[in-house]
Amino acid sequence: MARGSPDESRGRVARQGLLVLASLAALFPLYLMVANAFKTNAGYLDSPLAPPFDLSTDAIDEAFGRGDFPRWILNSLLVTAGSVGLSSVIAVLAAFALAGMRWRGRSLVENGLIALMVVPPIVMVIPLFRLWVDLKLVYTYQGAVIIYTGLMLPFSIYLLTGFFRSIPRSLGEAAEIDGASRMRVMLAVVLPLSRPALVTLALVQGLWVWNELLIAVIFLQGSASHSTLMVGLTTLQNRYHQNVPLTLAGMMLATIPIVIAYAFGQRSLVRGLTAGGVKE
Repeated sequence: MARGSPDESRGRVARQGLLVLASLAALFPLYLMVANAFKTNAGYLDSPLAPPFDLSTDAIDEAFGRGDFPRWILNSLLVTAGSVGLSSVIAVLAAFALAGMRWRGRSLVENGLIALMVVPPIVMVIPLFRLWVDLKLVYTYQGAVIIYTGLMLPFSIYLLTGFFRSIPRSLGEAAEIDGASRMRVMLAVVLPLSRPALVTLALVQGLWVWNELLIAVIFLQGSASHSTLMVGLTTLQNRYHQNVPLTLAGMMLATIPIVIAYAFGQRSLVRGLTAGGVKE
């Protein structure tokens, strides 16, 4: 077996070195968050980059012990679950129509979805707020869920459409020959084969809604009992209170649900992100 040339070996080492550096750069903020969450404020001020040699859970206890913290978590769970569930149902129906049916204007709708994906949410904040005030949906969970659903739908439909098109059309045609309706084909054939894409979609959507701050600050901060976790974390530190370990402890606690969700869905996440590129 012939060995690679010295140039190929050096190129391989250089690529591996770049990957290692990129991994360290991505993990360094995580290290800072976890390390400083287990320090006192004095320990952080003395050495913010050093490991926590004297472990302290004071910041974690203070963050979790705040009366509103469990409520923030519950609010985030409610908004995230509602938004992901509603947008997933609508996206499945729309993607099935785009991928499995032929109708006039389909390409126009697909191009419109792609265009909507690049529109920043901030440009819609003022008209949405005025509309939500008129509809009495401001500072309500329902209003936030509707906004999140609308913002996530273009990407969700685009992702599922690509995956649905990778499913052999012959499977659906065989089910229709046996007397299945289109809805039955979607429920019994398409959805069971789309589990990786659906898990990927749920994880991506859930991660975005869980960490989203702009919409939550504007549309949910009218009442402290309606604040999400990200909004609540902003109150842990202000210009008169610079306890960095407390803020990082809250951020670490907020990261745990996302890490757990990713750990259970990482295999489907990888399959879902790489699917949809092969057509029948």
